[in-house]
Amino acid sequence: MKANVLVVIKIVVFINCLALIIIGQKTAGKLELGIMLIGLAGLLGLLYDYNRKYI
Repeated sequence: MKANVLVVIKIVVFINCLALIIIGQKTAGKLELGIMLIGLAGLLGLLYDYNRKYI
């Protein structure tokens, strides 16, 4: 049960991070760059969490 909840949370975070990146690409500016960097940091965090068990 706990593992299923974590998978759902990770999927929701992944979708939100992708949405931040896509929204940030619509226009150019410092605010949009910050939005994209937050999305990228989220994706890198998910990747780190996935690879942590293989280290």
